[in-house]
Amino acid sequence: MAGYWEGEDKKKILILGIGNILWADEGFGVRVVEYLAQHYDFPPQVGVLDGGTQGLYLMSYLENLDTLIIVDAIDFGLPPATVHSVSGDDVPKTMGARKVSLHQTGFQEVLGLLDWRGCMPRSLHLVGVQPVTMEDYGGGLTAEVAAQVPVVAKKVLAFLNSECSVMAIPKQEGTEVFGIPAIAREAYELGRPSEEEACRYGDERFLVRLER
Repeated sequence: MAGYWEGEDKKKILILGIGNILWADEGFGVRVVEYLAQHYDFPPQVGVLDGGTQGLYLMSYLENLDTLIIVDAIDFGLPPATVHSVSGDDVPKTMGARKVSLHQTGFQEVLGLLDWRGCMPRSLHLVGVQPVTMEDYGGGLTAEVAAQVPVVAKKVLAFLNSECSVMAIPKQEGTEVFGIPAIAREAYELGRPSEEEACRYGDERFLVRLER
């Protein structure tokens, strides 16, 4: 889990990317927040967080936010790589009815627990993309979904500007590493071995060999 969360003060607005980068398009939400953090500076009241598949471990970041913007790969039942947004009560409903992976089940529980405790974010939004595939272990985003990363990033920025009166400032160079360098998108995708070299039951970069 990585993010811009400086100081002890609670953030009022959080852009949260969730997903698992090990399974192709399921990493979309993580790659969008990575893109935002690399290319933009945000005012102090805005947090940018890679939530991965952390589920309940995210609770402390989400309590009593003014605005939570979730970015994820979602089965909306739309054509592949389609971008779609929902807000308010439709967010937990969508993540429950349209989940495509186990992490979404966990996050639906997080939202339910926040609601039960009376500390649900006051404004809740989901920006998602219809995945092309999530069955490629060790694979990066498909080309169609990858093309939507900057599109969704701009959609999030436009929402911040119009609904939250927050303006992000473009960085002169979009080269800052967000999180662990080895799993940043460029390093991760370019470092994938060819099909001839790859371990046939997964990406050997994430396998551990036990030796006596």
